[in-house]
Amino acid sequence: MNKMMKRVMLAGLACVAGAAILTGCGGSSSGGASGGKQFLNIATGGTSGTYYPLGGALAELLNKNIQGMNASAQATGAAVANINMLKDGSVDLAFVQNDIAYYAENGTEMFKDNKIDTLRGIAALYPETIQFVTTADTGITSVSQLKGKRVAVGASGSGSEANARQILAAYGITYEDIEPQYLSFGEAVDALKDGNVDAGVVVAGFPTAAIQDLGASKSAVVLDIDKATADKLKEQYPYYNAITIPAGTYPGQEKDVNTVCVKCLLIGTDKINDDMGGQIAKILYTNLDRMTAAHSVGKLITKDTALEGMSIKMNAGAEKFLKS
Repeated sequence: MNKMMKRVMLAGLACVAGAAILTGCGGSSSGGASGGKQFLNIATGGTSGTYYPLGGALAELLNKNIQGMNASAQATGAAVANINMLKDGSVDLAFVQNDIAYYAENGTEMFKDNKIDTLRGIAALYPETIQFVTTADTGITSVSQLKGKRVAVGASGSGSEANARQILAAYGITYEDIEPQYLSFGEAVDALKDGNVDAGVVVAGFPTAAIQDLGASKSAVVLDIDKATADKLKEQYPYYNAITIPAGTYPGQEKDVNTVCVKCLLIGTDKINDDMGGQIAKILYTNLDRMTAAHSVGKLITKDTALEGMSIKMNAGAEKFLKS
């Protein structure tokens, strides 16, 4: 019994040592915690999405560069689910859209009456482009023409759905003016292929595989969001930015398409101490070749843009590194 109790006590001490680097209770600059293992869970998204391979690459880099680190990436339901997992402590880092993080910190949209003030930014990574997609056979050439149409606006309560609603409103269109279909972007593209919707909203880094696939089987058309509307959105919602999808990004796309984007963020909570936050940022931005190898959007991740679109309070250590 005494031996068993001793083992339990030693295990508990190891856990405390491992947690110190996260909670700010004395982690060293090398990332070690008295030789104990540190466990860092990274929430990503679906296995076929962008977040998952990036999370796997980040976990690999942290394990390689921080003594005693045991980081792992896990597939999740993406941004909204990730923030809830950060809140309940089941994950330590997460990939989320800057608009979702903004809603959580300010208690709006899907986080209405559920404000979360413990989130902390590590870095703003790359743009997630909002793409209103249709097919050539619909004859739709502008978002303003979606009145009376069947539009896949995103899964109910998702960030994509909020984006769709806000952008449609900027064109004077409400859900009463369309037939909203609450489909994920994968389901939306399938519905476009089958002719079951007239347009759909896809929020992802471009080129998006699902739209490329649509373009290979039908004539995919990404609708332009004009500059005046983009400026209006940015003034009303601080997380939007204008972006251009270059000609040739998708099959048959002969011209540049102007639209808006949100930003993919890497965030944690106030349980990540400043030392660890700085280490994570440094390791990420000094190993961008590994992130690019994990997914093509890695080439869009730069230190120069790492604070652009950050919509929540920053981890002080990460901010110090990014400003250095």
